[in-house]
Amino acid sequence: MKLTKILYVEDEPFLGRIVKESLESRAFQVRMIRDGAQALQAYRDFQPHVCVLDVMLPNRDGFAIGQDIREENPQVPIMYLTAKNQTEDVLQGFKSGGNDYLRKPFSMEELIVRVQNLLHLSSQQTAPPAPGDTITLGHYNFLPNKYELHFEGESRTLSHRETELLRILCEYQNRIVQRKHILQEIWGDDSFFNSRNLDVYITKMRDYLKGDPRLRIVTIKGVGYHFVVE
Repeated sequence: MKLTKILYVEDEPFLGRIVKESLESRAFQVRMIRDGAQALQAYRDFQPHVCVLDVMLPNRDGFAIGQDIREENPQVPIMYLTAKNQTEDVLQGFKSGGNDYLRKPFSMEELIVRVQNLLHLSSQQTAPPAPGDTITLGHYNFLPNKYELHFEGESRTLSHRETELLRILCEYQNRIVQRKHILQEIWGDDSFFNSRNLDVYITKMRDYLKGDPRLRIVTIKGVGYHFVVE
């Protein structure tokens, strides 16, 4: 049986050993790295399914490592483990590409459940739909090639930018998509004017999807959006 691989970056030997052994006892294959400068190469060599990164590391901090990994792979789940618990620290973690943020001290059971949850969400992500595909979102059907959104027998025609916004949200459903990424994809830059335009489009999209309470576009302040599809 092929094991799920976890890249674990932690410089504290005692904690690192406990976490590594606990994960391995749950049938994960763990590669542990203690030096931040070696983490990116370890990621490239190991190709893990999940990255678990301490933040305070020698030579290169976890946030920088997470950003490096995210630039190479937009999909791999990244979790930060850290004693840094201020709001700005949490926001920095999400801005640098993190999917989850667990404060120290933590229980091993919580860590394992969070890792399993990241794996579950990751397994539900597929390649972006082909242009002719219909994307089902709760009670809605989204037809990006026709610029249409269907709900209970009624059809709404979307503009090009509305279609592109919903397509990106679908691509990142149940994950956080950075605001800057949306702006670059749709408008080509993240200027103040375009940023305000995005606010308007998000408000419109929430209105379009309000017929199904299982669909929510949650604003992650200072980071981006989390399109929740239950």
